[in-house]
Amino acid sequence: MNRRTRKLVLNIATGVAIAATAAVVFTPASASAQSGGATATAPVNVRSGPGTGFGIVDSLRRGERVDIDRCQGSWCYIYQDGPSGWVSADYLSRSGSPGQLLGPVAGPDAGVGISVGPGGVSIGIGTGRPGPGRPPVVVEPPRYVGEVCFYDERRFRGSEFCVEEGESLARLPRDWDDVIRSIDNPDGLQVQVCTRAGFRDCRTYTSSASNLGAFEDDISSIRVRF
Repeated sequence: MNRRTRKLVLNIATGVAIAATAAVVFTPASASAQSGGATATAPVNVRSGPGTGFGIVDSLRRGERVDIDRCQGSWCYIYQDGPSGWVSADYLSRSGSPGQLLGPVAGPDAGVGISVGPGGVSIGIGTGRPGPGRPPVVVEPPRYVGEVCFYDERRFRGSEFCVEEGESLARLPRDWDDVIRSIDNPDGLQVQVCTRAGFRDCRTYTSSASNLGAFEDDISSIRVRF
């Protein structure tokens, strides 16, 4: 094989490999395989879009049942009695199938073969499911992420919004600035509440508080840590 032929084969191989990879990676999962009923396996936020960068519109409690409309990547759009929205599939389990977590549907395997003979370049692309003898894919259960809920009335009453472990708000939304009166912290997380925006003049709670004393109606920023 001369240099020119090798270069041609390399270019063809690169293009075919990219196309085959794209076919596998972007094979859409069946909507019917992901829709249906599901149960929340742990407390989790319902968001306005498929990602943690979207706002929280509601929250699910462990064991709460919902209906799944569709899934996109590792997020599913759910219907419920409260506001509908997007939930991480890591915290949803098929209704009636305990422990069967939702997750991305795997696409088919793909193989690419290239050979050069007297008749020119020959390219073969094959797809198929894993054959007998291949080890099954083991999905590890997700790590539980704690959650803290804030209320505008004492004793965990009134309106609420919840924040997951690791999240922070340097400035609370206008509707929640200086209105928090109680904190539900069942997981014993470190909840830092501050009277000024930007985490200044703060106090830390490691348990639930049915009233906040001097900090009542005077919280402008919060941070939740493990």
